[in-house]
Amino acid sequence: MVKSYFPEGFLWGGAIAANQAEGAWNVDGKGISVADVAKYKPNISVEDYKSQWHVGLKDIEEALKSDDTIYYPKRRGIDFYHHYKEDLALFGEMGYKTLRVSIAWTRIFPNGNEETPNQAGLDFYRSMFEEMRKNNIEPLVTLSHYEMPLYLVNEYDGWVSREVVDMFVKYTKVVFEEYKDLVKYWLTFNEIDSIFRHPFTTAGIVEEKYNSKKEAEEAIYQAFHHQFVAAAHAKKLLLEIIPGAQIGCMLTKTLTYPETCNPEDILLAQKENRDNQFSSDVQVFGEYPRHVLNHWEENNFNIAMEDGDLELLKKYTVDFLSFSYYMSMVASINADQREKVGGNLTTGVKNPYLPTSEWGWQVDPVGFRVALIDLYDRYRIPLFVVENGIGARDVVEEDGSIVDDYRIEYFQKHFEQMNLAIKEGVELMGYTPWGCIDIVSASTSQMTKRYGFIYVDSDDLGNGTFKRTPKKSFYWYKKVIETNGADLENTVLETTK
Repeated sequence: MVKSYFPEGFLWGGAIAANQAEGAWNVDGKGISVADVAKYKPNISVEDYKSQWHVGLKDIEEALKSDDTIYYPKRRGIDFYHHYKEDLALFGEMGYKTLRVSIAWTRIFPNGNEETPNQAGLDFYRSMFEEMRKNNIEPLVTLSHYEMPLYLVNEYDGWVSREVVDMFVKYTKVVFEEYKDLVKYWLTFNEIDSIFRHPFTTAGIVEEKYNSKKEAEEAIYQAFHHQFVAAAHAKKLLLEIIPGAQIGCMLTKTLTYPETCNPEDILLAQKENRDNQFSSDVQVFGEYPRHVLNHWEENNFNIAMEDGDLELLKKYTVDFLSFSYYMSMVASINADQREKVGGNLTTGVKNPYLPTSEWGWQVDPVGFRVALIDLYDRYRIPLFVVENGIGARDVVEEDGSIVDDYRIEYFQKHFEQMNLAIKEGVELMGYTPWGCIDIVSASTSQMTKRYGFIYVDSDDLGNGTFKRTPKKSFYWYKKVIETNGADLENTVLETTK
């Protein structure tokens, strides 16, 4: 047993996303989303980050003509849409205090611009949230998680278009009013900073529509501004519709180290970290950082803003900062001469002090503590870890068990560092590890890249029974929650009910 510094009421739980879990992509009036265009690409290296994420005009055209769910695996997910009661019961058995989910915009407004919402979609989420409450699970709900309506990409150029702000605000108002009795914790945009890494998935931006990289970058900043404005409107609506509720922003925390103590390396790493925190700066402090405004001016970017936008950003800032943390990065002025690794975020210089996963992730538990302390010292508002985990291949033994000690070891080390960060003064609301049940991978669209405490019997092509089976880590994490982080020991646990 270790001394636990986790506060009473700490929100232990898990996290999934509608587009990776629900499936039922064309059921009960749901419209097609950007996620339904994502393909499984078995002939491309899992470390080829850009090719795995890329979607172009031909890809969209091809997807619109196809009803395939084999090579468009996010269309099938793990069929959470029909298994949610079973899955929530398993989460309840583990003792989850909270579950992070997202609402698929296209279940509520199939194209995004309808006059009235789709009642079947509203009914599904009401039933899901009520079931969460039955299992004593507090919903933590993301409004937009890589699943904007494809119609808004094709007809409005995604978030580059100001009209999309109004459509999103309308959608937000509907779900706030619909679920005000069930949901008190909300997030706006999942990993909003990821527009730079995959602009199509995050903001519906098809880069080939632009004449140059510079034009595409200007479009990305325009989309950023519109999402910031939409997020501020969401905070304003929350205050009006659900008094006492809280809303946060979400950042992909890409902690970057300098390769050496060479001042040039340090400056490069500093720039990477400042750029990473630009989106949270806007949403926490309510204003654009000077270095971003200078960048716009130097590049003659014309970011269109309406009267009152900046005042809105300043007035309606977030209540807490949530973030994902998977790996750390290394910046070097000699990067072209160094060994590289590729991961879910980007490619970078290999850190010789860290192990690397099969998918190119540099596993760094101490960096997790560094990130927690850095973010809290910078923002001085409550933090919420809403994604953290490791993708790995699991083996089902002859007796049906899944002995995933590697996953337990990963979480042990990260929990130890999270505990120490709290000891050092970090105000942390909760922790929801990513993919608490196996789901389709966001980047590679695989099932064999597994994150969950619960095994789902499905392969990369969707073959399998979709039966749910708790892994060894299921029982270990249950014990962690029961002891509020005091018992992190990895022992041989009974794996039968």
